[in-house]
Amino acid sequence: MDISLNKYISDSGFCSRREADKLIEECRVTINGKDAFKGNRVQPGDDVRIDGEPLRKQKNTLYIAFNKPKGITCTTDQKDKTNIIDFINHKNRIFPIGRLDKLSDGLIFLTNDGDIVNKILRAGNGHEKEYVVTVDKPLNQDDILEMRNGIKILGTTTNKCFVKQEGERKFRIILTQGLNRQIRRMCEALGYKVVTLTRTRIMNITLSGIAPGKWRYFSPNEIAAIQEMLKNSKKTSDADGFGE
Repeated sequence: MDISLNKYISDSGFCSRREADKLIEECRVTINGKDAFKGNRVQPGDDVRIDGEPLRKQKNTLYIAFNKPKGITCTTDQKDKTNIIDFINHKNRIFPIGRLDKLSDGLIFLTNDGDIVNKILRAGNGHEKEYVVTVDKPLNQDDILEMRNGIKILGTTTNKCFVKQEGERKFRIILTQGLNRQIRRMCEALGYKVVTLTRTRIMNITLSGIAPGKWRYFSPNEIAAIQEMLKNSKKTSDADGFGE
């Protein structure tokens, strides 16, 4: 039975489907010695290589919760000196699930399980991400209400969401969308500038007990809970992203 090339690469644990598509576009992938193209299918017995090296499936599946500091970039591109992979320096190949802006801090997942990535990223699956945000001036209750009900950004209106003011310039927000720089754009649309933005929770995993710049593996119970949440998730390469 054949399989799409980007899924074949992600299933190996080498990278996510999105990253696999980039590798294919950069002509770094071959199938049976010939340059691969997006949309190629892999047949049983095909020789798939990346940068000339045979693609091998990772033996152990890893799930990591990382408390990303400001200044670290959520990229696997090691030409970027601030990349998240070199910062963590794990002995196994891993990649981030989604993104967290360089100027933001807090929780991000990393894994070598390409199969789980799109299920978590898919906005239609409604997986929650919780943030604590401070802005540059006192918050207006009308603006809090407007954020709850949806704001026009990027040619669309954001989904209704939980927003709670927790201080004169601080609020907590829970998103199930993953629009690019969503919280920052929502604040800008209302005349605020984000001063700090911390992601405190993704699904059932929180920052609790993880110091800035440190990481830990998911517990068996956490993995089981996530798998239960993902049981009915759509499985597609058309992920909407996992931004802020």
